[in-house]
Amino acid sequence: MNWRVTLSKSAAVILAAGQGSRMRSKLAKVLHPLAGLEMVNHAVRSVRLAGFDEIIVVIGYQGEKVQAVLEGVKVAEQREQLGTGHAVDQCRDLLRDFDGPVLVTYGDTPLFRSETFQQLLSYHQEQQAAATIVTAHFADPTGYGRILRDDNNEVLGVVEHKDAAPEQRLIKEINTGTYMFHGQLLFHYLTQITPQNAQAEYYLPDVLPLMIADGHRVAGYVLEDAAESMGVNDRIQLAQAEAILRDRICRHWQEQGVTIVDPPSTWIEWDCEIGRDTVIYPGCLIQKGTKIGEDCVIGPNCRLSGAEVKSGTTLEHVVVVDRSVGKADGILPFSFLSK
Repeated sequence: MNWRVTLSKSAAVILAAGQGSRMRSKLAKVLHPLAGLEMVNHAVRSVRLAGFDEIIVVIGYQGEKVQAVLEGVKVAEQREQLGTGHAVDQCRDLLRDFDGPVLVTYGDTPLFRSETFQQLLSYHQEQQAAATIVTAHFADPTGYGRILRDDNNEVLGVVEHKDAAPEQRLIKEINTGTYMFHGQLLFHYLTQITPQNAQAEYYLPDVLPLMIADGHRVAGYVLEDAAESMGVNDRIQLAQAEAILRDRICRHWQEQGVTIVDPPSTWIEWDCEIGRDTVIYPGCLIQKGTKIGEDCVIGPNCRLSGAEVKSGTTLEHVVVVDRSVGKADGILPFSFLSK
């Protein structure tokens, strides 16, 4: 195929069709909340903030419920769980005439930053690559696909853990499962992969050696922070991801002029507003939709949910749900409950 990298529009595919049986839940894995936002919507948000022109979410298990929480995206359905390659191929019709770069990422990897996706796109275009793999170095790579490179450090492909030889399992550089592809080449090679592997599935990484064999370049983009690639497969990892997001959000508000006395014990969800010179004491939970003015004192041990706190207000041991509270120089040492 003839192709070249151009500064064209970009698209993102977010794979969110799996059940997530290790969550031990009646709820699809990607619907579990993190910092007040469904897991899948963390991926959507990062992709959107990175400036991708078109976003497609591949749904499957509890597809109607997943689709119900999505806004401003297109949806493709994977009715059978036949692997990542099969999942991406469900977007073929939606991207039939698309000639730009296509990001492929997951609805259960909620920690990727928008800046990382922007840098990945730039790197992919600079490298004039047919595909770019997002990689990371893990001290314990067990369970992850390993990156295969030649003596010149060029990427040869990926071998899944279950299919890897003993010497390949010693490799520390892993495939995070996130990629950037040239769109037309991606769908060309998806027709050529087969389920000849331990899982009898269509692996998306199997397009890589086919591209290389035909003379196309595959690049590897190494993450500076390997934690961004963390996937959430169970409740333990859910809590770990929540803690990482907590630290990020607290740091953001500290940079905006908010004093957070003890960030590890302070939980602030997405989509809140906090004015400068407000002080937040330990043990506070500030939930989605809360708006706090300037020069407030919150806590310790306050929970605010969907509340509006006026500037200059001091709150102690308060539970506020969908209420507007506070007055200048006011101290409110009691609880407010929703109607």
